[in-house]
Amino acid sequence: MLKTNSNDDKIETLLSRSQIPIIDLAHTGTDDRPSRSVVNRVAIQLHKALTEKGLALLVNHGICEDKLQSAWSYLDDFCDLPTDVKEVYIRKGDDNHGYVKPGQPKFDGASTPGLRHAYNICTLTAANLPEEPLPGFKDHIAELAHDFKALSSLVLQSLAIALHLRANYFQENHSHMLNGLHENESVLRLLYYPPIIEDDNKCELTKGRCKYSYQRCAMDRLDLDQPDEAVTDGEQHATRNRTNCDYGTFTLLCQDSEGGLEVKLPGSEKWKRVGHLPGSILINTGEILATWSQNTYPALQHRVIIPEQDSVRSRGRHSIAFFCHPDNDVPIEPIVLPSEQPEVEKKPRKSSFKIAKDKVSMAYQAIQRKFRKNYQPN
Repeated sequence: MLKTNSNDDKIETLLSRSQIPIIDLAHTGTDDRPSRSVVNRVAIQLHKALTEKGLALLVNHGICEDKLQSAWSYLDDFCDLPTDVKEVYIRKGDDNHGYVKPGQPKFDGASTPGLRHAYNICTLTAANLPEEPLPGFKDHIAELAHDFKALSSLVLQSLAIALHLRANYFQENHSHMLNGLHENESVLRLLYYPPIIEDDNKCELTKGRCKYSYQRCAMDRLDLDQPDEAVTDGEQHATRNRTNCDYGTFTLLCQDSEGGLEVKLPGSEKWKRVGHLPGSILINTGEILATWSQNTYPALQHRVIIPEQDSVRSRGRHSIAFFCHPDNDVPIEPIVLPSEQPEVEKKPRKSSFKIAKDKVSMAYQAIQRKFRKNYQPN
């Protein structure tokens, strides 16, 4: 059970208690040739953060706030398009690219569908993006995608060094992110959560800038998102146990406000609110990285609850998530790692390059199993 908080109450978070690692990425160098000393430092910090917490906040990451705000504005404009236009770009079948409308996905066998807008971007080809109804969308998203790929490349290089592998070990296994050739399932996801308005003890959603009613719920509790998104009722804030771990290598998350993100830290069964640091990007580990690292970096359990404050609940919220996945033909199997914590200044040991014999699955197979389970037909 979660206690009800008044608007004036301060929500205690990992951030407010200084319990979430913050990693400064300033002075990393160019995308192609990042500074070795900075990469080594980031490797040490990431290793400590992901082993102990499963997440960290990245600051001075090089992705400017204006780009994020513009992307959210494009998503708002897309949501305002006529239904028949939006249907052209709907996500279909095993292809994860496209618009995911409210009520389309049902996660993990749940009876209640998600009620948020999402646009999944797996390819930057113009034919698969709403460039005609939204001129400039493709170029802006392409530039933003480049920024997230560059940041992911830095993280992948740092993780390889932290695990005593060749610096480009993980980069080589993620070489086709967003290339449009169906060789990699990485996705840049734009998300919009409509405001929540209490009316006669029922919840009503309003659509962005529009004042008309968008959707009335048949119940007091709203299910706003994917399986990690447990929700609360307005009185007792009881949460459903619909939580998950991301199933890729790692996730990069930007939010425009405090969104109620909670996590279970490794080794703990208690939910902790993360908190919001403006301008930062949150990184959390996924199941594939947990498998690769023999759970050195455990996949982080997380969920999102509806914020208690009326001022937060009554306005729309945006986020952008970049789900970093390996190339489809990469075998997902444990890597033999040194037993001691790595010292990044030393050269990689040859034993680090030995691969465990028991193959788990190819990346594409593992990810598609999750997609088929989560995106159930209505």
